Amino acid sequence: MRVKSLLLAGTIAAVVAAPALAGSHGKTQVEFWHAMGGQLGEITDGFAAKFNETSSSCQVNSTYKGNYTENMTQSIAAFRAGEQPHITQVFEVGTATMMAAEDRGAVYPVYKLMEDAGIAFDQSAYLPAVISYYTDTEGKLLSLPFNSSTPVLWYNKTALDAAGVAVPTTWDEVETAARALKANGVAKPFSFGWQSWTQIENYSAWHNIEMGSQQNGFAGLDTEFTFNNDAVVNHIARIAEMGKEGLFAYGGRRGDSRGQFVNGETALWINSSAYYGGFKNDIKDFEFGQTMLPLDTAVAQAPQNSIIGGATLWVLQGHEQAEYTCVAEFFQFLSAPEQQAFWHQNTGYVPITNAAYDLSEDQGFYKTDPGTDTAIKQLRLNAPTPASKGLRFGNFVQIRDVINEELEAVWSGDKSAKEALDTAVERGNALLRRFESANK
Repeated sequence: MRVKSLLLAGTIAAVVAAPALAGSHGKTQVEFWHAMGGQLGEITDGFAAKFNETSSSCQVNSTYKGNYTENMTQSIAAFRAGEQPHITQVFEVGTATMMAAEDRGAVYPVYKLMEDAGIAFDQSAYLPAVISYYTDTEGKLLSLPFNSSTPVLWYNKTALDAAGVAVPTTWDEVETAARALKANGVAKPFSFGWQSWTQIENYSAWHNIEMGSQQNGFAGLDTEFTFNNDAVVNHIARIAEMGKEGLFAYGGRRGDSRGQFVNGETALWINSSAYYGGFKNDIKDFEFGQTMLPLDTAVAQAPQNSIIGGATLWVLQGHEQAEYTCVAEFFQFLSAPEQQAFWHQNTGYVPITNAAYDLSEDQGFYKTDPGTDTAIKQLRLNAPTPASKGLRFGNFVQIRDVINEELEAVWSGDKSAKEALDTAVERGNALLRRFESANK
């Protein structure tokens, strides 16, 4: 069985777990910490349970450790205590930190793990937009993609039809639709979640604008932020004006505003494609759909491509080789088309291998559930450029918090878009310099 794929998500650092010894049934124990809660956690734990049933020698103990940031915090503590697990899930903005840990010998690169275990591993089976985020300077994969997504525009078709407007394809049309929705009784027409990811990082990539020098950090640690450019400033200012008009309502960081969309308060919502599974279960009162991100026609004539979010699975050093053989076998199991297609179809995360995408297509998923290939189309829209390949900034977990704080000052009317983004760049650059100094 060949290693095919997994998705991405992630954090930073190393994780805990008691040294893996043979368990009560004589199986070699592997500790796996993840940040998948709710339905996603049930599926993740289910994969481990299914693997355990099929393996006569290995057992993976799958443990939820809170959201990405909480998992990161506990991982750091475990690393310092010398109690790291075998596998930890780290979201994409922790990649630079994990790569620095790999340089210090704390990480067991996935390509080497599979090689040492004697398991076939073909990186070409993965979607380029996914693996490019997690490779070293030689193009070798460092962590295993697990849950990968990209932001899309979710819409309440029932509300749009009632307001007499079409699904928006541009930001001008978003404004027009929001006004019509407001006039037709929709309380909070437009909103979004993960605002740095959706409104700065992906807005920039979608319009082929670098948000930092050195190819968004891929080309060197001496990168500096440039997301206080005119295009992004004007974009944030537009949203602030929509807020003053009652067309936009900020609902919090991460996915805090999800409830606004589910209960019909919001009819246009930009956030991860991975909300599909939950929406399918929870939304009963209206017809919903997803479409590509809106284009700012004042900035670009056509979109470039979106970038991923989510996490990957990093393997930590310090355990026995027999245990790492079990890790490799688990990764092989997770990456098989059957697991990946199931994950994709039941969550909304993208199929990170071509085989999983082909299997989903063969099974008729995209015909029975139209729009579920939107994220894939966005990621594969064009060959990635230095501005749209992704991000590799050190300390970006903390920098996202800085961006959140500054954007919230805009939404509350305390700062202009220009003031907030200038300050975010200044504060962010200070954190970049701190990371650069620590990792030279």
